[in-house]
Amino acid sequence: MRCDVVIIGAGAAGLSLAWRLLAPPPGAPVPDVVLIDAPSGPLRPPPRTWCYWEDGPGAYDAWLTSSWRRVRLHETGGRSFHRDLGGLRYKMLTSESFSRGLRPLLGGLRRIEATADGVDDRPDRVTVTCRSADGAEVRVRARWAFDTRPPVPEPEARVRLLQHFEGWFLRTERPAFAPDAVDLMDFRTPQPPHGLSFGYVLPLSRHEALVEYTEFGREALSDGEYDAALRHYTGSLLGLGDFDVRAVERGRIPMTDARFPRRAGLSTFRIGAAGGAVRPSTGYAFAAIQRQTRAVAALVHAGREPLPPPAYPRRALAMDAILLRGLDTRRISGPGFFTRLFAEVPVDTLLRFLDGGTRPTEEFRIGLHTPVLPMLRTTAELPFLSRRR
Repeated sequence: MRCDVVIIGAGAAGLSLAWRLLAPPPGAPVPDVVLIDAPSGPLRPPPRTWCYWEDGPGAYDAWLTSSWRRVRLHETGGRSFHRDLGGLRYKMLTSESFSRGLRPLLGGLRRIEATADGVDDRPDRVTVTCRSADGAEVRVRARWAFDTRPPVPEPEARVRLLQHFEGWFLRTERPAFAPDAVDLMDFRTPQPPHGLSFGYVLPLSRHEALVEYTEFGREALSDGEYDAALRHYTGSLLGLGDFDVRAVERGRIPMTDARFPRRAGLSTFRIGAAGGAVRPSTGYAFAAIQRQTRAVAALVHAGREPLPPPAYPRRALAMDAILLRGLDTRRISGPGFFTRLFAEVPVDTLLRFLDGGTRPTEEFRIGLHTPVLPMLRTTAELPFLSRRR
């Protein structure tokens, strides 16, 4: 098969890029795009939920599960902080509704259900060798390739933590949720000896919500440990009473200061999480994926080399590395760090900061609301740490 662009992976990054490529500006040609989607099995990501904040209406509003204009944070002692987002909205989108909503907009897309086995990268073209579920070999030759698979081997890093979680989509017998606000971080959960933990509640109605237990740490928990943590959170802390679990969501998001190269070859590039779209300090990625794929599609339409732009400024990644090292060494209390930022920094500034959209002067003022001495000690230490796989 021959085409202009081949995309490996049909997750958020792959589908977003395919849609943007097939919707060029007036006068620009529509590229021929092939999307390689892994067959059902361990290589295909399970259904998942993406959350992001956005100013006003967005391209995916018709497919949202819900959105909110207020967020809350609960500190370890139980005190709550409520924040109105103003013109911003915190939005929840499921991978199923995203894929279903984009389907009619992907006319002309050629989609292959196969596993990509090899990439032959050359200056003027790239050939992706795939194998379908029945064992048949397919080769796709394109001018440009975009790979969303995790890089192998993993990039070297000084700090490597995980944001790991389990969430329950549940329905309670009695009204138990306030549908107008998200509990963004609830630090009333028992804190682990290493890292931090919090509850996360996305209310869908007075009876329904996605309730998650999340930890930042070095290792994920067992199924039984997640179950016990969620039982304690929904029972002892939220007091939900009787409820039914309708679906379960699990995830492991790398939180690392590894450098994710956006170029994988002469004609091959990495996008999405593989291209550094995950914010190391928070795990958010969806908004960065949209910025990245929008820029890549514009370069393809203009006939230029489509090297993806950095997902975040270098100074944002440097600050993330300091925070992760501080959490890993226990110099910084995670609950105290995030609670102080949420309580003392204007919420619109804080959200722009978490998205990498603040100016250096704003970042300096935000830094004054952090534990300055532990942060400075960690900053001085980082250059002397070696990067390892």
